[in-house]
Amino acid sequence: MESHQATMPKAARATATRRGSLPDEIVIWEILVRLPAKPLLRCRAVCRAWRRITSARDFLLAHHDHQPSLAIFSGHNPWIRGVHYHSILAFDPRAATDNDRLHAVAQLDDVFYPQASCDGLLLLSKLGSIGSTSRLSICNPATHQHAPLPGPPWNFSTMGMYPHRPTGEYRLLLQRERCKVVPDLPPNKDQPGCYVLTLGSGQPPRYIGWPETASWIFNVPVRTHDCLHWYPVYYPESDSNPYDPACGIKFMVFDTIAESFREMHQPVVSNYSYIFDMGGTLGVYTHDHSAQVIDIHVLQNYESEVWDLKYRIKLPVAEIKSLVGDFDNYRDSDVISVDGGVLLLVTISEWLFHIDSDGKLVNSFYRGRDGLSMHGCRLKQSLVEHTFFPALEGYAVNASPFI
Repeated sequence: MESHQATMPKAARATATRRGSLPDEIVIWEILVRLPAKPLLRCRAVCRAWRRITSARDFLLAHHDHQPSLAIFSGHNPWIRGVHYHSILAFDPRAATDNDRLHAVAQLDDVFYPQASCDGLLLLSKLGSIGSTSRLSICNPATHQHAPLPGPPWNFSTMGMYPHRPTGEYRLLLQRERCKVVPDLPPNKDQPGCYVLTLGSGQPPRYIGWPETASWIFNVPVRTHDCLHWYPVYYPESDSNPYDPACGIKFMVFDTIAESFREMHQPVVSNYSYIFDMGGTLGVYTHDHSAQVIDIHVLQNYESEVWDLKYRIKLPVAEIKSLVGDFDNYRDSDVISVDGGVLLLVTISEWLFHIDSDGKLVNSFYRGRDGLSMHGCRLKQSLVEHTFFPALEGYAVNASPFI
């Protein structure tokens, strides 16, 4: 493995002089590179050398690599500066205080819902008026960059967002429904199936085919090994039922380089199962509501598709009931990978519960009337500049919808 001295840019080595007891090389490449985005921006005021080095693209890419991947939520909030605002929140289990663990990464002046995330970017959906479809926009919460996206037509839905490594472009994977009847809208004669939209290109979505499994309904995908992976959460009555043991249980996988689809076997689990990122590999967690147990399978070998039942978490029902009274309304949960292990997040009404892999209730957070919605997306903060932003009409920085 290369040393920091070998990989740091020449400009950084040239300015690596001692300040007190630590050389700049250590301060920059061991300390500053690990800071969250806001503290790092404040550190740029220390001296010109720090500002120059921490603004360089190679440093910003290294900084992004060191950021944790955080589960995100949305919440409605009361008034601030005379505006009713909507928060995008992140949960950081490594933070020192409760306020820092569940914290706002963006405050918006309207109601937006995260649809997808990638490399510090959030794809947001804003509901339109009654009878119309949602409107999409793209933002970077760390830099307060935002731009509305030229709408794909009314009968597109978003499947995911990804970087296309061969070109450096960021792209949306869209799905045009086979059958979708909306009153008062003209019939669309274009081909149903999956499409790719390149951000900032000015080009319409490009058709790439219709895999049989695309007719299923999916949650937020997990991106690893240059692929997007989905677990089917609903499927129409058909011969291709993904839960049919005779057919095998499968993920749908999209190769983001070749932009083609394939299938991948997954563990034999119940219908109430969801996919998550297990530190660079895949995990599947399964609800057993009757026993209040969460089973977690982890992919041991990506190529051979070997799975292992690694955790069985018995929920601390008695402790949770002492706070919320009724546990029967529990539906939303998420599993996140932390330092090689896992922790479980459960939302019930206005509460968020943090549970470790032994079933111990670690923390509880009460949101009151602000509420809390779980989306399954992850945010890994980034200060890297993206060239597609200025190409989008309506692009702005530190302006609405950011407060």
